[in-house]
Amino acid sequence: MKIPLGKILVDSGIITPKTLERALTRQQGTGKRLGAVLDEMGVITQEELIEALAKQAGCETVKGIASGDFAAELLDLIPEEIAASRLVFPLKRQDQMLALAVADPFDAETMDYLEKRTSLTIVPVVATRADILNAVQRHYRRNDVVGNKTLKILVVDDSNEVTCEIAEALRIEGYEVQTANDGVDGLTIAFSGRPDLILCGASMPRMDGYALMRAIKANPATAGTPMILLTSKTSPEEKHRALKSGFHDFIAKPMMTIRVVSRVKHAFELMQQVRQQEIVPAS
Repeated sequence: MKIPLGKILVDSGIITPKTLERALTRQQGTGKRLGAVLDEMGVITQEELIEALAKQAGCETVKGIASGDFAAELLDLIPEEIAASRLVFPLKRQDQMLALAVADPFDAETMDYLEKRTSLTIVPVVATRADILNAVQRHYRRNDVVGNKTLKILVVDDSNEVTCEIAEALRIEGYEVQTANDGVDGLTIAFSGRPDLILCGASMPRMDGYALMRAIKANPATAGTPMILLTSKTSPEEKHRALKSGFHDFIAKPMMTIRVVSRVKHAFELMQQVRQQEIVPAS
């Protein structure tokens, strides 16, 4: 019988019964796992979470997987897009078994899919999201050209979970990232930090994404900063409104971080093309 994650954390002294009670209340109606809620509340570390999840699932944990050496044949078993979006990484194949680093050992859908795809029995080993994303970056993308080390990105969204997840993925790509959880704080950071790109949520307290965009464009110092809107509204009307209002791009929630990274890279590629066209001397 599976022991509830909350009980494991309380019995281990990682959180108090009162904290668990608040987390369970916050979890209601969100569709989020308890671990994600506790992480969002900032009351548990990723290392504490994976230890508890491993105990709950009856499996092992692994750390620092990015520093390992993995053969190309092993990496070929799991496509990069699946590894990054589902937060999994192949660790070792032995006979008909595949040890797989996972952020969520209870993601049966992903593991069933990979067992069918590889014809191997998946043995989950729990790792933090950061460890898995770092391993994907180092081993799948080792031949990428690194030219974005100094580019700065501001991520503004009322969900701390969203900002942290996006920021983590972008930092792994080499970007310098700042975050804010409402439009007013985002505007302050934009004016002082002068980011090269801003990703912002459509609905936020104190100042929503559209108001933030208008404020950014109204200041000559930041008017040229491209912005990408993050929104749960996916209608053609919303996309038209976003682009017409001046947003560079539009990403619908819920979003995969690999898609966000792809859109960010595309935005910077377009910016570079524009700059190159601007410096070409007239004939």
